Amino acid sequence: MLASPFEQFQIVSFLPIKLGTFNISFTNSSFYMLIVVSAILLLFTLTTTKATIIPSKWQSVVEMLYEFVYNLVEEQVGPKGVKYFPIIFATFLFILFCNLIGMIPYSFTVTSHIIVTFGLALAIFVGINIIGVSTHGAHFFSLFLPQGAPLALAPFLVLIELISYLFRVVSLAVRLFANMMSGHSLLKILSGFAWTMMCMGGVMFVASFIPLAIIFALTGLELAIAFLQAYVFTLLVCIYLNDAINLH
Repeated sequence: MLASPFEQFQIVSFLPIKLGTFNISFTNSSFYMLIVVSAILLLFTLTTTKATIIPSKWQSVVEMLYEFVYNLVEEQVGPKGVKYFPIIFATFLFILFCNLIGMIPYSFTVTSHIIVTFGLALAIFVGINIIGVSTHGAHFFSLFLPQGAPLALAPFLVLIELISYLFRVVSLAVRLFANMMSGHSLLKILSGFAWTMMCMGGVMFVASFIPLAIIFALTGLELAIAFLQAYVFTLLVCIYLNDAINLH
């Protein structure tokens, strides 16, 4: 029997740990997060400790990623946002490596779980609000009332702006989670379909090369989406940070 396309998203406990009603077990999700962080640290350690004037291939990749995110922060947030570049760069790398490592067969995609993406989005959202309040004080809340709006409409406008503002967390989390989960599910479904056709033999064996070709094309597309989703997440974070700093 073929496995369910959603079996790849199952959380498996490697080391069960419970503190009362709290379950803090070490799972496959935790394990791949450690792999992601270790891969990032290893890549940057090897490329920075042996950096040369004429960069190697991996050093060029690291420098391109660094320059790409730095220019993004500078363009979207401005000079005031450059000091927050390290956390934005770390977020970009974490999401990118989670997405790419999840493309390896029989691995686990951390960003395919809404709890991970929501936790990441919520932490960033809280941090951005702390930055906004510490920068502007009570004036930060003027963000929820458009300039020049009639006072009679203020309660309704504030409510609408507040809901829209809070929905940013959901938007960040769902966009990343939905794209990664749907893409991996589609690849799994097509793979199972192609395998079934191959097992039938005869004409169906020959016809199975059609879904296989689609799978190869989708794999390339998923690799592009892995980078694109990390970019979109980082871009939106920069836009929200710009709103908090410059009150747009």
